[in-house]
Amino acid sequence: MSEQNSAPQSSALRGRRKRWLAIAIGGFAVIGIAWGVYWASVLRYEQSTDDAYVSGNVVQITPQISGTVVSIGADDTQFVKAGQTLVRLDEADSKVALDQAEAQLARTVREVRSLFATSAQLQSAIAARQAELATAESDLARRERLASSGAISGEELQHAREAMSGARAGLSGAQQQFAANRARVDHTTIDDHPDVKNAAAHVRDAYLAYARTALPAPVAGFVAKRAVQLGQRVSPGTPLMAIVPLDQVWVDANFKEPQLASMRIGQPVTLHADIYGGKVTYHGKIAGFGAGTGSAFALLPAQNATGNWIKIVQRVPVRIGLDPQELAAHPLQIGLSMQVEVDTHQRSADRLPEPGQPAQAVETDVFRSLGDVADARVKAIIAANESGATQSAAHVAQSQSAPDATARRTLARSGHSAANGRPL
Repeated sequence: MSEQNSAPQSSALRGRRKRWLAIAIGGFAVIGIAWGVYWASVLRYEQSTDDAYVSGNVVQITPQISGTVVSIGADDTQFVKAGQTLVRLDEADSKVALDQAEAQLARTVREVRSLFATSAQLQSAIAARQAELATAESDLARRERLASSGAISGEELQHAREAMSGARAGLSGAQQQFAANRARVDHTTIDDHPDVKNAAAHVRDAYLAYARTALPAPVAGFVAKRAVQLGQRVSPGTPLMAIVPLDQVWVDANFKEPQLASMRIGQPVTLHADIYGGKVTYHGKIAGFGAGTGSAFALLPAQNATGNWIKIVQRVPVRIGLDPQELAAHPLQIGLSMQVEVDTHQRSADRLPEPGQPAQAVETDVFRSLGDVADARVKAIIAANESGATQSAAHVAQSQSAPDATARRTLARSGHSAANGRPL
Protein backbone atom coordinates (compact mmCIF):
# COMPACT_ATOMS: atom_id res chain seq x y z
CA MET A 1 0.00 0.00 0.00
CA SER A 2 2.81 2.40 0.79
CA GLU A 3 4.40 1.90 -2.60
CA GLN A 4 1.04 2.47 -4.29
CA ASN A 5 0.49 5.73 -2.34
CA SER A 6 4.03 7.05 -2.95
CA ALA A 7 3.78 6.80 -6.73
CA PRO A 8 0.87 9.26 -7.07
CA GLN A 9 2.52 11.64 -4.60
CA SER A 10 5.80 11.74 -6.59
CA SER A 11 3.84 12.22 -9.78
CA ALA A 12 1.95 15.12 -8.26
CA LEU A 13 5.20 16.61 -6.89
CA ARG A 14 6.81 16.40 -10.33
CA GLY A 15 3.74 18.08 -11.82
CA ARG A 16 3.95 20.91 -9.33
CA ARG A 17 7.65 21.34 -10.02
CA LYS A 18 7.07 21.50 -13.74
CA ARG A 19 4.26 23.97 -13.22
CA TRP A 20 6.39 26.26 -11.02
CA LEU A 21 9.33 25.89 -13.40
CA ALA A 22 7.09 26.88 -16.29
CA ILE A 23 5.78 29.82 -14.29
CA ALA A 24 9.34 30.89 -13.44
CA ILE A 25 10.48 30.52 -17.03
CA GLY A 26 7.42 32.42 -18.21
CA GLY A 27 8.07 35.15 -15.64
CA PHE A 28 11.65 35.50 -16.72
CA ALA A 29 10.54 35.51 -20.34
CA VAL A 30 8.01 38.26 -19.62
CA ILE A 31 10.62 40.25 -17.74
CA GLY A 32 13.11 39.76 -20.57
CA ILE A 33 10.55 40.79 -23.17
CA ALA A 34 9.53 43.81 -21.09
CA TRP A 35 13.16 44.74 -20.63
CA GLY A 36 13.79 44.34 -24.34
CA VAL A 37 10.81 46.51 -25.18
CA TYR A 38 11.90 49.12 -22.64
CA TRP A 39 15.45 49.08 -23.99
CA ALA A 40 14.26 49.31 -27.58
CA SER A 41 11.88 52.20 -26.88
CA VAL A 42 13.71 54.11 -24.12
CA LEU A 43 17.13 52.98 -22.97
CA ARG A 44 18.79 52.78 -26.35
CA TYR A 45 17.87 56.43 -26.89
CA GLU A 46 19.49 57.56 -23.62
CA GLN A 47 23.13 58.45 -23.18
CA SER A 48 24.37 59.19 -19.70
CA THR A 49 27.58 60.11 -17.93
CA ASP A 50 28.73 61.18 -14.51
CA ASP A 51 31.88 62.81 -15.92
CA ALA A 52 30.23 66.23 -16.05
CA TYR A 53 31.02 69.47 -14.27
CA VAL A 54 29.59 72.97 -14.03
CA SER A 55 31.48 75.60 -16.03
CA GLY A 56 31.08 79.36 -16.41
CA ASN A 57 32.70 82.62 -17.39
CA VAL A 58 35.53 83.88 -15.21
CA VAL A 59 35.87 87.61 -16.00
CA GLN A 60 39.35 88.83 -15.15
CA ILE A 61 39.68 92.39 -13.79
CA THR A 62 42.90 93.91 -15.13
CA PRO A 63 44.01 97.57 -15.28
CA GLN A 64 44.64 99.37 -18.57
CA ILE A 65 47.11 101.84 -17.06
CA SER A 66 49.83 101.76 -14.45
CA GLY A 67 49.14 103.07 -10.99
CA THR A 68 49.11 102.56 -7.24
CA VAL A 69 46.06 100.93 -5.65
CA VAL A 70 44.41 103.30 -3.18
CA SER A 71 41.00 101.64 -2.76
CA ILE A 72 39.47 98.15 -3.04
CA GLY A 73 35.69 98.00 -3.22
CA ALA A 74 34.99 94.25 -3.07
CA ASP A 75 36.36 91.06 -1.60
CA ASP A 76 36.10 87.34 -2.30
CA THR A 77 32.59 85.76 -2.14
CA GLN A 78 30.87 89.16 -2.36
CA PHE A 79 28.26 89.89 -5.03
CA VAL A 80 28.85 93.00 -7.14
CA LYS A 81 26.66 94.75 -9.69
CA ALA A 82 27.74 95.67 -13.20
CA GLY A 83 29.45 99.07 -13.13
CA GLN A 84 30.33 98.92 -9.43
CA THR A 85 33.86 100.20 -8.74
CA LEU A 86 36.09 97.33 -7.64
CA VAL A 87 39.55 98.92 -7.53
CA ARG A 88 40.66 102.54 -7.64
CA LEU A 89 44.15 103.71 -8.60
CA ASP A 90 45.90 106.93 -7.64
CA GLU A 91 44.63 109.58 -10.07
CA ALA A 92 47.04 112.44 -9.32
CA ASP A 93 49.29 111.96 -12.36
CA SER A 94 46.43 111.34 -14.77
CA LYS A 95 44.59 114.42 -13.45
CA VAL A 96 47.63 116.60 -14.15
CA ALA A 97 47.89 115.18 -17.68
CA LEU A 98 44.19 115.82 -18.25
CA ASP A 99 44.47 119.44 -17.08
CA GLN A 100 47.42 119.99 -19.39
CA ALA A 101 45.58 118.49 -22.36
CA GLU A 102 42.49 120.61 -21.71
CA ALA A 103 44.60 123.76 -21.40
CA GLN A 104 46.36 122.92 -24.66
CA LEU A 105 42.99 122.44 -26.39
CA ALA A 106 41.77 125.82 -25.15
CA ARG A 107 45.00 127.48 -26.31
CA THR A 108 44.74 125.78 -29.72
CA VAL A 109 41.15 126.95 -30.18
CA ARG A 110 42.21 130.52 -29.47
CA GLU A 111 45.15 130.23 -31.87
CA VAL A 112 42.85 128.99 -34.61
CA ARG A 113 40.51 131.86 -33.83
CA SER A 114 43.43 134.22 -34.36
CA LEU A 115 44.10 132.57 -37.72
CA PHE A 116 40.57 133.35 -38.87
CA ALA A 117 40.86 136.90 -37.49
CA THR A 118 44.24 137.33 -39.21
CA SER A 119 42.67 136.30 -42.50
CA ALA A 120 40.12 139.07 -42.17
CA GLN A 121 42.88 141.52 -41.22
CA LEU A 122 45.02 140.47 -44.20
CA GLN A 123 42.06 140.92 -46.52
CA SER A 124 41.68 144.47 -45.26
CA ALA A 125 45.42 144.99 -45.82
CA ILE A 126 45.00 143.78 -49.42
CA ALA A 127 42.23 146.29 -49.99
CA ALA A 128 44.46 149.05 -48.57
CA ARG A 129 47.36 147.98 -50.77
CA GLN A 130 45.07 147.92 -53.78
CA ALA A 131 43.98 151.46 -53.03
CA GLU A 132 47.62 152.56 -52.67
CA LEU A 133 48.49 150.92 -55.98
CA ALA A 134 45.57 152.60 -57.70
CA THR A 135 46.67 155.99 -56.30
CA ALA A 136 50.27 155.39 -57.35
CA GLU A 137 49.19 154.44 -60.86
CA SER A 138 47.00 157.50 -61.12
CA ASP A 139 49.86 159.74 -59.97
CA LEU A 140 52.24 158.13 -62.43
CA ALA A 141 49.86 158.55 -65.33
CA ARG A 142 49.33 162.22 -64.51
CA ARG A 143 53.06 162.88 -64.20
CA GLU A 144 53.77 161.11 -67.46
CA ARG A 145 51.39 163.50 -69.24
CA LEU A 146 53.01 166.49 -67.53
CA ALA A 147 56.52 165.23 -68.28
CA SER A 148 55.83 165.30 -72.03
CA SER A 149 55.28 169.08 -71.79
CA GLY A 150 58.31 169.58 -69.51
CA ALA A 151 56.18 170.70 -66.54
CA ILE A 152 57.94 168.30 -64.13
CA SER A 153 61.45 167.02 -63.87
CA GLY A 154 62.57 163.51 -64.80
CA GLU A 155 63.51 162.86 -61.17
CA GLU A 156 59.95 163.41 -59.99
CA LEU A 157 58.69 161.11 -62.73
CA GLN A 158 61.16 158.48 -61.61
CA HIS A 159 59.95 158.80 -58.00
CA ALA A 160 56.37 158.28 -59.16
CA ARG A 161 57.38 155.09 -60.99
CA GLU A 162 59.21 153.79 -57.92
CA ALA A 163 56.19 154.58 -55.78
CA MET A 164 53.97 152.55 -58.12
CA SER A 165 56.47 149.65 -58.08
CA GLY A 166 56.57 149.77 -54.30
CA ALA A 167 52.77 149.80 -54.09
CA ARG A 168 52.57 146.83 -56.48
CA ALA A 169 55.17 144.91 -54.42
CA GLY A 170 53.27 145.73 -51.24
CA LEU A 171 50.03 144.40 -52.79
CA SER A 172 51.81 141.20 -53.92
CA GLY A 173 53.27 140.67 -50.44
CA ALA A 174 49.87 141.19 -48.80
CA GLN A 175 48.27 138.74 -51.21
CA GLN A 176 50.95 136.13 -50.47
CA GLN A 177 50.49 136.55 -46.74
CA PHE A 178 46.75 136.17 -47.18
CA ALA A 179 47.26 133.04 -49.30
CA ALA A 180 49.62 131.55 -46.71
CA ASN A 181 47.17 132.21 -43.91
CA ARG A 182 44.26 130.98 -46.01
CA ALA A 183 46.09 127.66 -46.56
CA ARG A 184 45.90 127.07 -42.80
CA VAL A 185 42.17 127.74 -42.49
CA ASP A 186 40.84 126.98 -45.96
CA HIS A 187 37.65 124.81 -46.01
CA THR A 188 37.66 124.41 -42.24
CA THR A 189 35.86 125.68 -39.18
CA ILE A 190 37.20 125.94 -35.66
CA ASP A 191 35.66 122.60 -34.68
CA ASP A 192 37.15 120.58 -37.54
CA HIS A 193 40.46 122.40 -37.89
CA PRO A 194 43.34 119.86 -37.83
CA ASP A 195 45.10 121.56 -34.92
CA VAL A 196 41.90 121.60 -32.87
CA LYS A 197 41.12 117.96 -33.71
CA ASN A 198 44.64 116.92 -32.70
CA ALA A 199 44.38 118.75 -29.38
CA ALA A 200 40.90 117.27 -28.85
CA ALA A 201 42.31 113.78 -29.41
CA HIS A 202 44.89 114.43 -26.68
CA VAL A 203 42.10 115.50 -24.34
CA ARG A 204 40.15 112.31 -25.05
CA ASP A 205 43.26 110.21 -24.48
CA ALA A 206 44.05 111.99 -21.22
CA TYR A 207 40.45 111.70 -20.01
CA LEU A 208 40.31 107.97 -20.75
CA ALA A 209 43.55 107.48 -18.80
CA TYR A 210 42.04 109.50 -15.94
CA ALA A 211 38.74 107.60 -16.01
CA ARG A 212 40.54 104.25 -16.10
CA THR A 213 41.94 104.83 -12.63
CA ALA A 214 38.58 103.41 -11.51
CA LEU A 215 38.08 99.75 -12.48
CA PRO A 216 34.37 98.84 -12.67
CA ALA A 217 32.81 95.39 -12.78
CA PRO A 218 31.98 94.56 -16.42
CA VAL A 219 29.21 92.15 -15.35
CA ALA A 220 27.25 91.29 -12.24
CA GLY A 221 28.54 88.32 -10.31
CA PHE A 222 30.55 87.02 -7.38
CA VAL A 223 34.12 88.07 -6.64
CA ALA A 224 36.74 85.33 -6.77
CA LYS A 225 40.54 85.04 -6.87
CA ARG A 226 41.23 88.47 -5.40
CA ALA A 227 44.98 89.07 -5.53
CA VAL A 228 45.26 92.88 -5.25
CA GLN A 229 46.35 94.69 -2.10
CA LEU A 230 46.32 98.32 -1.01
CA GLY A 231 49.42 100.21 -2.03
CA GLN A 232 50.32 97.68 -4.69
CA ARG A 233 51.88 99.09 -7.85
CA VAL A 234 50.10 97.50 -10.79
CA SER A 235 50.81 97.59 -14.50
CA PRO A 236 48.48 97.04 -17.47
CA GLY A 237 47.27 93.45 -17.70
CA THR A 238 47.97 92.50 -14.06
CA PRO A 239 45.18 90.17 -12.80
CA LEU A 240 43.61 91.83 -9.76
CA MET A 241 40.49 89.70 -9.18
CA ALA A 242 37.84 87.81 -11.09
CA ILE A 243 34.06 88.12 -11.41
CA VAL A 244 31.98 84.96 -11.91
CA PRO A 245 28.38 85.49 -13.12
CA LEU A 246 26.71 82.39 -11.68
CA ASP A 247 23.49 83.10 -13.58
CA GLN A 248 25.29 82.25 -16.83
CA VAL A 249 26.81 78.86 -16.02
CA TRP A 250 26.55 75.74 -18.16
CA VAL A 251 27.59 72.07 -17.90
CA ASP A 252 30.49 70.44 -19.73
CA ALA A 253 29.67 66.73 -19.95
CA ASN A 254 32.43 64.42 -21.19
CA PHE A 255 30.93 61.58 -23.25
CA LYS A 256 32.76 58.60 -24.68
CA GLU A 257 33.34 58.32 -28.41
CA PRO A 258 30.64 55.66 -29.09
CA GLN A 259 28.03 57.77 -27.32
CA LEU A 260 28.44 60.76 -29.64
CA ALA A 261 27.07 59.12 -32.81
CA SER A 262 23.43 59.59 -31.81
CA MET A 263 23.78 62.97 -30.09
CA ARG A 264 22.67 66.20 -31.79
CA ILE A 265 22.46 69.88 -30.92
CA GLY A 266 19.15 70.77 -29.29
CA GLN A 267 18.40 67.35 -27.77
CA PRO A 268 16.79 67.55 -24.29
CA VAL A 269 18.90 66.76 -21.24
CA THR A 270 18.04 66.01 -17.63
CA LEU A 271 20.66 66.67 -14.97
CA HIS A 272 21.16 66.10 -11.26
CA ALA A 273 23.71 67.87 -9.11
CA ASP A 274 25.54 66.03 -6.36
CA ILE A 275 25.11 69.07 -4.14
CA TYR A 276 21.29 68.70 -4.18
CA GLY A 277 21.02 64.96 -4.82
CA GLY A 278 18.19 63.35 -6.79
CA LYS A 279 15.49 65.61 -5.35
CA VAL A 280 16.39 68.49 -7.70
CA THR A 281 16.21 67.91 -11.44
CA TYR A 282 17.60 70.36 -13.99
CA HIS A 283 16.49 70.49 -17.60
CA GLY A 284 18.61 71.71 -20.45
CA LYS A 285 19.59 71.21 -24.07
CA ILE A 286 22.76 70.35 -25.90
CA ALA A 287 24.32 73.65 -27.00
CA GLY A 288 27.37 72.34 -28.83
CA PHE A 289 30.23 69.90 -29.02
CA GLY A 290 33.90 70.45 -28.28
CA ALA A 291 36.27 70.85 -31.21
CA GLY A 292 38.44 68.03 -29.92
CA THR A 293 38.87 65.50 -27.15
CA GLY A 294 40.05 66.49 -23.72
CA SER A 295 43.50 65.00 -24.29
CA ALA A 296 43.94 67.02 -27.51
CA PHE A 297 43.85 70.27 -25.54
CA ALA A 298 45.69 69.04 -22.48
CA LEU A 299 48.76 70.90 -21.28
CA LEU A 300 50.80 67.73 -21.92
CA PRO A 301 49.04 65.84 -24.75
CA ALA A 302 49.36 62.09 -24.83
CA GLN A 303 52.15 60.77 -27.09
CA ASN A 304 50.80 57.64 -28.75
CA ALA A 305 53.75 57.02 -31.10
CA THR A 306 55.46 54.76 -28.58
CA GLY A 307 56.04 51.04 -28.29
CA ASN A 308 53.90 50.62 -25.16
CA TRP A 309 50.79 52.20 -26.64
CA ILE A 310 47.44 51.13 -25.19
CA LYS A 311 44.18 52.28 -26.73
CA ILE A 312 42.08 54.39 -24.38
CA VAL A 313 38.54 55.45 -25.18
CA GLN A 314 38.57 59.23 -25.56
CA ARG A 315 35.96 61.64 -24.26
CA VAL A 316 34.64 64.77 -25.96
CA PRO A 317 33.19 67.68 -23.94
CA VAL A 318 29.54 68.43 -24.74
CA ARG A 319 28.20 71.82 -23.70
CA ILE A 320 24.74 71.76 -22.12
CA GLY A 321 22.72 74.90 -21.52
CA LEU A 322 20.56 75.07 -18.38
CA ASP A 323 17.12 76.50 -17.72
CA PRO A 324 17.64 80.01 -16.23
CA GLN A 325 14.61 79.71 -13.93
CA GLU A 326 15.75 76.39 -12.49
CA LEU A 327 19.25 77.80 -12.12
CA ALA A 328 17.92 80.82 -10.23
CA ALA A 329 15.92 78.55 -7.90
CA HIS A 330 18.86 76.24 -7.22
CA PRO A 331 22.18 78.05 -7.91
CA LEU A 332 25.28 76.15 -8.95
CA GLN A 333 28.95 76.93 -8.47
CA ILE A 334 31.67 76.34 -11.02
CA GLY A 335 33.25 72.88 -10.76
CA LEU A 336 30.32 71.00 -9.15
CA SER A 337 29.73 67.42 -10.32
CA MET A 338 26.62 66.60 -12.34
CA GLN A 339 24.78 63.46 -13.50
CA VAL A 340 23.69 63.88 -17.13
CA GLU A 341 21.17 61.94 -19.21
CA VAL A 342 20.54 62.86 -22.86
CA ASP A 343 17.41 61.86 -24.76
CA THR A 344 18.54 61.11 -28.33
CA HIS A 345 15.12 60.47 -29.92
CA GLN A 346 15.40 63.62 -32.02
CA ARG A 347 18.20 63.11 -34.53
CA SER A 348 17.13 65.38 -37.38
CA ALA A 349 19.55 68.21 -36.49
CA ASP A 350 23.21 68.29 -37.44
CA ARG A 351 25.77 66.96 -34.99
CA LEU A 352 27.95 70.02 -35.58
CA PRO A 353 26.67 73.51 -36.46
CA GLU A 354 26.89 74.53 -40.08
CA PRO A 355 29.73 76.93 -40.99
CA GLY A 356 28.69 80.55 -41.22
CA GLN A 357 26.08 80.47 -38.47
CA PRO A 358 26.25 83.74 -36.47
CA ALA A 359 27.76 83.46 -33.01
CA GLN A 360 25.89 84.79 -30.00
CA ALA A 361 27.23 88.23 -29.10
CA VAL A 362 28.32 88.91 -25.53
CA GLU A 363 28.84 92.56 -24.63
CA THR A 364 28.83 95.06 -21.80
CA ASP A 365 27.95 98.76 -21.82
CA VAL A 366 29.87 99.64 -18.65
CA PHE A 367 32.70 101.30 -20.58
CA ARG A 368 30.56 102.83 -23.32
CA SER A 369 29.92 106.09 -21.48
CA LEU A 370 33.63 106.98 -21.19
CA GLY A 371 33.88 108.08 -24.82
CA ASP A 372 30.65 110.09 -24.57
CA VAL A 373 31.89 111.95 -21.49
CA ALA A 374 35.22 112.69 -23.19
CA ASP A 375 33.43 114.08 -26.26
CA ALA A 376 31.23 116.25 -24.05
CA ARG A 377 34.28 117.71 -22.29
CA VAL A 378 35.93 118.47 -25.64
CA LYS A 379 32.81 120.21 -26.97
CA ALA A 380 32.48 122.25 -23.80
CA ILE A 381 36.09 123.47 -23.99
CA ILE A 382 35.78 124.38 -27.68
CA ALA A 383 32.49 126.20 -27.11
CA ALA A 384 33.94 128.16 -24.19
CA ASN A 385 36.91 129.37 -26.24
CA GLU A 386 35.39 129.98 -29.67
CA SER A 387 32.64 132.44 -28.68
CA GLY A 388 32.64 135.44 -30.95
CA ALA A 389 34.60 133.69 -33.65
CA THR A 390 31.63 132.48 -35.72
CA GLN A 391 31.12 135.73 -37.55
CA SER A 392 34.86 136.08 -38.21
CA ALA A 393 35.01 132.55 -39.63
CA ALA A 394 32.03 133.23 -41.90
CA HIS A 395 33.59 136.48 -43.06
CA VAL A 396 36.88 134.75 -43.81
CA ALA A 397 35.10 131.95 -45.67
CA GLN A 398 33.35 134.51 -47.83
CA SER A 399 36.58 136.41 -48.47
CA GLN A 400 38.39 133.20 -49.41
CA SER A 401 36.01 132.58 -52.30
CA ALA A 402 37.33 135.29 -54.62
CA PRO A 403 39.98 137.64 -53.22
CA ASP A 404 41.29 138.30 -56.72
CA ALA A 405 37.85 139.44 -57.85
CA THR A 406 37.88 142.03 -55.07
CA ALA A 407 41.22 143.28 -56.32
CA ARG A 408 39.92 143.59 -59.87
CA ARG A 409 36.89 145.53 -58.72
CA THR A 410 39.10 147.95 -56.78
CA LEU A 411 41.32 148.56 -59.78
CA ALA A 412 38.31 149.01 -62.03
CA ARG A 413 37.00 151.76 -59.78
CA SER A 414 40.34 153.55 -60.02
CA GLY A 415 40.09 153.46 -63.83
CA HIS A 416 43.56 151.96 -64.29
CA SER A 417 45.07 148.63 -65.17
CA ALA A 418 47.40 147.14 -62.59
CA ALA A 419 49.25 145.32 -65.33
CA ASN A 420 50.94 148.19 -67.14
CA GLY A 421 50.04 151.36 -65.23
CA ARG A 422 48.40 152.91 -68.32
CA PRO A 423 45.04 154.66 -68.44
CA LEU A 424 42.17 152.56 -69.72
